[in-house]
Amino acid sequence: MSDSVAARTALLTEDHQARTSEKRHPPRTPRDAASLILMDRSGKVPRALLGKRGKAHAFMPDLYVFPGGRRDPGDNRAPLAHPLRDEVLDKLLARTKTRFHDHAARGLAVAAAREMMEEAHLSLTPSQYAGSLRPDVSQFRFLARAITPPGQSRRFDTRFFACFCDELGLDPSAVRDSDELHDLTWLPINAHESHPLPRITKVILTDLVQALEDDPSFPFGKAVPFYYFRNGRFVRELI
Repeated sequence: MSDSVAARTALLTEDHQARTSEKRHPPRTPRDAASLILMDRSGKVPRALLGKRGKAHAFMPDLYVFPGGRRDPGDNRAPLAHPLRDEVLDKLLARTKTRFHDHAARGLAVAAAREMMEEAHLSLTPSQYAGSLRPDVSQFRFLARAITPPGQSRRFDTRFFACFCDELGLDPSAVRDSDELHDLTWLPINAHESHPLPRITKVILTDLVQALEDDPSFPFGKAVPFYYFRNGRFVRELI
């Protein structure tokens, strides 16, 4: 394990221990969830869209996060304007239980697109399908996966997708605040110290920077880092 990867997992472990030192919650099964890292690459350094969660949120209040949320049952049945690439779908199906099938994997992409619409008012549904949820997820890369460790007030098995605005013909200036996220902001992916972010968000952004440095074409079938808790610490595996 490289020093940078070891540092990432150590930060996540330290953060978890600090947040559960005073109160641990009863065991909870992680809920499937998805986030979309939408990037504007019109400038020299790509910028990612993040928004601030309100004080009343039980999970990560007052922190800037990517638009996202849990997968709803209806997401598995929602139609797509353009589907996920096969290599992305294959990665989503890796390291999952037998009950997790391709409809559930596709539902994660729909959830990411739906949450982007609900939290940032940015629709990924092409204009010919306006008025319905029928997103184009053909440009989604599967960037990372992370499971919230036990003892937290909420637990999620989150898949982080990423894509560029111009690939889907999206206007970065069209985003608007919502009840879920406010102060929506485009932050440089390599310089976000001005805003309070959860540790996992910082780690995922670091993975994103590394992925683009390794291959600026951002291939769809790249290895995916998977973060989860085992034997008292976070581990990072590639899937």
